[in-house]
Amino acid sequence: MAYHVIHRHVFHNEQLLPVEKVRLSPGQAGLISGWGLFTTLRIARGEAFAYERHWRRLEKDAATIRLPMPYTAAKVRVNLHEVIRANDVTQGCARIYLVYNSYGFWHSDEQMPQVDLIVYTASLPQYREPVRLGLREQGRHAASPLSGVKSISWLQNVWAVAEAQKEGFDEVVLLNERGEVAECTAANIFVVKNGKILTPPLNSGCLEGVTRGILFEIAPEAGVSIVEQTLRPEDLYSADEVFISSTNRNLISVGEIAGHAIPIGPVAKRLDDLFEAYIAEYVTRRQGAAHH
Repeated sequence: MAYHVIHRHVFHNEQLLPVEKVRLSPGQAGLISGWGLFTTLRIARGEAFAYERHWRRLEKDAATIRLPMPYTAAKVRVNLHEVIRANDVTQGCARIYLVYNSYGFWHSDEQMPQVDLIVYTASLPQYREPVRLGLREQGRHAASPLSGVKSISWLQNVWAVAEAQKEGFDEVVLLNERGEVAECTAANIFVVKNGKILTPPLNSGCLEGVTRGILFEIAPEAGVSIVEQTLRPEDLYSADEVFISSTNRNLISVGEIAGHAIPIGPVAKRLDDLFEAYIAEYVTRRQGAAHH
């Protein structure tokens, strides 16, 4: 995966600033301890794709971690589009961060909002396809009350990927404490078996991915259904096809998992084409609404 560079203009709290002028404080307790949330959105033809779904997940996660939500979906969407315009992004991705400032012992006496809003964009990362996946035991703690929350405490994920990349893998399948497949560090995982698509249920400890949710809705158009089912590593190795999904990559076929070759089949490609059509339709609809 190529080094990812964020674009110059960043929205921080109430203003759009060049990145070097954005000040984050050592006294922001949430920043230092990772008490906060984020989401990564796809930008297509200058539009933030599936924004409503991303915002709903942020609100749900905020309720779980007791993060106050002083921002509205509509306001942040306007801020996000300011950043997209300022950075002149047609195709790319964006991140929205919410950082909780008002808790704990180690905060400063500066004036700062209860929750920081940080929005920025970047170009889409390049991925190799088919993707090679490693395998990590104890990579997800399904029983944790924070499992499935997309928090800024992201060390476990970036560390697991870095370790896997040292061994020549692109990504890594994380197993939970029961030895079940949960997800990859930044992607959900799907298995094609006998014409059906299987994916781990949320109680595996996986994130409720936005792309995952859309795939459930559009898969029947491709003549297949997606079923949530507990999966173990051997279910991956014996699959007809395996693919992963995420905001930045749509769908990518998997060619190898921990030394096991996985066949490349037609289902991922069929679904990926449908997903691209879904994005195009969403963007056309949004842009049509904006011009009325």
